[in-house]
Order: sequence, then C-alpha cells, then structure tokens
Amino acid sequence: MAFPHRFHMSLQAKRGFLPSDVREFSAESVEKLRRAAAEVQFLLDRGYPVKSTTRFVGDHYLFSERQRLALARVVSPDAQIRARLAREVHDISGQTLCIDGFNVIIGMEIAFSDSMLFRGMDGTVRDLAGLHGTYRLIPQTDQAITALLNTLAAEHPAKVVIYLDQPVSNSGRLRQQIFELAGDLPFELEVLIENPVDAILKTMPLIASADAIILDECAAWFNLADAILRRHFPDYPLTDIRPR
Repeated sequence: MAFPHRFHMSLQAKRGFLPSDVREFSAESVEKLRRAAAEVQFLLDRGYPVKSTTRFVGDHYLFSERQRLALARVVSPDAQIRARLAREVHDISGQTLCIDGFNVIIGMEIAFSDSMLFRGMDGTVRDLAGLHGTYRLIPQTDQAITALLNTLAAEHPAKVVIYLDQPVSNSGRLRQQIFELAGDLPFELEVLIENPVDAILKTMPLIASADAIILDECAAWFNLADAILRRHFPDYPLTDIRPR
C-alpha cells in the first residue's frame, strides 16, 4: 500500500513520522521497496546477515537509511517466519500475558498519530520509531494505553504483566499513567520496570512483542498490536513493502 494521503495533511511533530516519509514511502517508492524486499529475502534465505544484506541492496537502489530500516524490520528469512507462525497463539483467555510495553505502546501512539506502520512478513505490526534510551509521553499516549487495556479486556487473560525498560527515560511516568488509566479491569495487572526486558521476555511462556529477536526465542506469542488495530483501527492503512 502506498503512503496514505492523509499523512500529507500535517507535517507537525508526531510519533513515528518524518517529513521525508511522504517522498520515501510514496506509491512509487513502495513498489521499489517491494522489489528490494524480494532480493533481501532471497539473500537472507541463503544465510546472509540482515545488516550487510540491507546495506548491499539499499546501496543498489540508493535507499535512505529509513528505507533500509524498513526493509530490515519487515523482511525475515522464510525459516524464521515459519517458526514464528508455528508458535503464535490466537486465544489468550485464562492465561498470563507478558508484554513488551514500549514496543506495543509506541506502535499504538503511532497509530493514534496517523503515522506510518508496516506489516511484517510474520504478520506483526512494526514501526520505524527508535527509542535510543529516550521516551516522552505525548498526547496520544493515553489513547494508546486505553486501547491496549480495552483490547486486553476483550481477550480475557487471567493476568497481564507489562514490562518497561528501566534505562529508558520516563518509564516510571509511563507506569504511573498505565495504572491511572486502568480503572477496574477484568484481569490482574502488573507493570514492572526491569532491565533487560528482552532477556526476561524470552524466558516467559507467553509474550506480546513485535521484536524479531524476542519472537525467535520465545515459547509462544500473541499478536497484540494487530489485535488492537483490528479492534480500534480496522481499516488502518498499513504500509506494505512485503515481497509479492
């Protein structure tokens, strides 16, 4: 799908958006990215590493760093895709779900900002936002948290544990905001500030994250970001650069 026209309406600062995205993910650019994605997957399937592969293909197409990042986040080797899908859980009722908090909440902040989200080859929802140790609450944060909690309530887990990365700024404020918005929930809720969250989630029986490194090592996972989008944004225009 080409870059949605409504993103042209405003160039104000918002989560997950750069003004250059309008050009770099236009309809024409998306078609070129799809061709490049097929080449990236061909090389990944033959054992080439992601970083050097996206650099090599990106050099050929003269892609920007952001376009290369999109390729790296969307494309995966076929064997990894099959392995992830084999461990995907679709019913979390009565179970304990451990959530990669920043990963999911930032993705939903982007959705409420009308910014760009991608469909990964494994079915996950991914973005191009980078934390790099910094995070601040924005007007869309409350909407993202509320949508997260409402979706979880509809999925009927017994317990939810949201993990936030301790080194990231404002993790304590985000934790407080989650509890302030929680109200009466039909499940037990914990919000933990830990380090390193990735390593912890890899050991949990059931997780929610779009982080490929976590998905490749976890026991089972639930596609929570996709469930939130389907509930709150059923027609969200995900940017699709997956190979045809």
